[in-house]
Amino acid sequence: MVATRDHTAAGTGETVAERLRLGLDRLTRSERHLAGTLLADYPVAGLTNVAELARRAGVSAPTVIRMLQKLGFTGYPEFQEALRSELAAQFSTPLTKYARGASRAPDGHMLNRFSGAVIDNLQSSLRIADHRSFDAIVERLADQDHGVHMVGGRLSRVLADYLFTQLHGLRPGVSVLPGTTTLWPQHLANMQDGDTLVIFDVRRYERDLIELAEIAARRGAVIVLFTDQWMSPISAVARHVLPLRIEAPSSWDSLAVPMIMVEALLAATAERIWPDAAERLGLMEQLFDEMRQFRK
Repeated sequence: MVATRDHTAAGTGETVAERLRLGLDRLTRSERHLAGTLLADYPVAGLTNVAELARRAGVSAPTVIRMLQKLGFTGYPEFQEALRSELAAQFSTPLTKYARGASRAPDGHMLNRFSGAVIDNLQSSLRIADHRSFDAIVERLADQDHGVHMVGGRLSRVLADYLFTQLHGLRPGVSVLPGTTTLWPQHLANMQDGDTLVIFDVRRYERDLIELAEIAARRGAVIVLFTDQWMSPISAVARHVLPLRIEAPSSWDSLAVPMIMVEALLAATAERIWPDAAERLGLMEQLFDEMRQFRK
């Protein structure tokens, strides 16, 4: 039975995108190409008919059906129903999330329920985490020959600000885009070919961020996307995508797992460039002392 109520695929608690990533090792070469086509334009690519999806991926219609069966679907209709459920989840508002959570909330203190959800989110996110992608992002953040820029949405901007503050302490050439979108063209003008733009975009995906990503990609920036299990449309132009679980028993989604991923990337980046980072941190400590910023 399709898990339409919790917006997950085939009743497993996983989105279609997560099942694709988890099942890549079991797929043939043509099936992996098909999976890449689905993920590159997710979930829209899967909402067309079988023949059109097969054409776009350059595979046969039977290949599409075989791959879906490997993922646990009985057929194409069940696969599409799971995608439509995910689309509904993407457009959830704080009001609808609260109403849905209240109707099925188990007994127990909120602290326990919330922390349990965060732990589940972390475990699920780590299960599909690609260490090669993680390492590639670290290389981008550590590349001091190119700038690193970051931006977030209305609620996820706090992650961009935190990444900026910490990464700027490790290396120069780091900037964060302001919340005022009318100032973004100046920042786009400063981006050089080969720079990295880190974007935090979770549901309900913001049009300004999507447009920014498309323009920056056309200008030669490498897009690194932090998103949720339903995947921001920015994934279509991103070179590296980190899909992370964010649902919580609340009107708002939880940014706990994205924050953990940010801190893990910062730790790996510091390790990667430590001699330079140590020198910069030492200089900053000296300047903090001169400005009497911290209590001694």
